[in-house]
Amino acid sequence: MSLGIVRTPQDRAAAIQEAFLRDEQARIRAAIAKVAIFRDLNAQAIDDLARRLSVRRVPGGGAIFAQDEAGDSLYILMAGRVKVVMFGDNGREVTLAVLRAGDIFGEMSLFDGRSRSANVVALEPATTLALGREDLLRHMAAHPQTAMNLLGEMSRRLRRADETIAELALCDVQDRLVKRLVALAHEDAQELPEGMLIRRRPTQQDLANMVGACRETISRTFNSLARKGLIVPRGRSLVVTRRLLAMNAQPARAA
Repeated sequence: MSLGIVRTPQDRAAAIQEAFLRDEQARIRAAIAKVAIFRDLNAQAIDDLARRLSVRRVPGGGAIFAQDEAGDSLYILMAGRVKVVMFGDNGREVTLAVLRAGDIFGEMSLFDGRSRSANVVALEPATTLALGREDLLRHMAAHPQTAMNLLGEMSRRLRRADETIAELALCDVQDRLVKRLVALAHEDAQELPEGMLIRRRPTQQDLANMVGACRETISRTFNSLARKGLIVPRGRSLVVTRRLLAMNAQPARAA
């Protein structure tokens, strides 16, 4: 007579937990490999990073961190979308960026030692990977290419900030709205015969927060573009036509 192995409920629970952890580590490694500043790392370095990261899940509308609080971690967005936003004393909101899976944020405070410069809020349920300052510094000491990649990413963001300042000073609301819609279409990168598709159409208040205008002005400008056939609302999505893409390539008008 052969003897079978009898597993207790505790054994089964432990086995399930172990399998879950293995699967989560595999998903973390896959997420790291998609991040631009870690893309060139070998498997051993990615495994080392994966062990240092902690998973944090945030519900839609939840804050990942707040402006002016101390910053001790860099974040990798593993799933979902978040917005980087600042709030004025009068309650007005300005959206600085909308980030997607594979983007990083929170790196500035790790290097200048100052508090967070903006709020980061989940637009939908989001999963982030947090990497503490000391772990990041140890990693960069062992893998200098990551430091160079991070400098490149920070330089690109500084250039985008310069472009945004120039747009606010030199462009009227229509030009700023067109640039933002075209940028959102390129981020989704879904080509159609008639143009490019923004899969999740932002609300007019969202667009107002992105371009630095009031909702009423954005509503009039958005409807004008739609009447001219330059944008085509399609359910919860929006088609940015090739005519509008061509307009964006032309010099902007002065405000």
